[in-house]
Amino acid sequence: MAETLGKAVRKQLAQLLEGGQAHATFEAAVKGFPVKLRGVVPKGLPYSAWQIVEHIRIAQRDILDFSRNGDGSYKPRKWPQAYWPKSAKPPSAKAWSESIRKVHQDRKAFEALLAKASDAELVKPFAWGNGQSPLRQALLIADHAAYHTGELIVLRRLLGAWKS
Repeated sequence: MAETLGKAVRKQLAQLLEGGQAHATFEAAVKGFPVKLRGVVPKGLPYSAWQIVEHIRIAQRDILDFSRNGDGSYKPRKWPQAYWPKSAKPPSAKAWSESIRKVHQDRKAFEALLAKASDAELVKPFAWGNGQSPLRQALLIADHAAYHTGELIVLRRLLGAWKS
């Protein structure tokens, strides 16, 4: 049986969300990141690795919460302060690993949201938004994560902690 366009699109979106097709994955960018460097802000950059990782988590979670807002419970965050941790240093090694775990968990939750959407629902704008649809939100998550994953790699290079 031939694959439907919607099924093919969902499959490609899942691969896009996982990353790595044209660049390093988020997982590769954070793997083995030295503990002592996670809170360092290199000269010329505005953020530490911790702040970038936590920003990816917060923004992705916000997109997921918005996308699941059928009950009207979504509350917008204040931009930019609610999307970036104030401290350059993670509060603990556990906070670092927990943030990464939640990035994975929320990505899987968003993939599940895509999987249960019908072909029509995939592109239908949410009633509570201003044009956002599951497809658009998936592209936003992937684009945002890819951008900041690139920043993490540049940051690691500047700190001498990236081996390609």
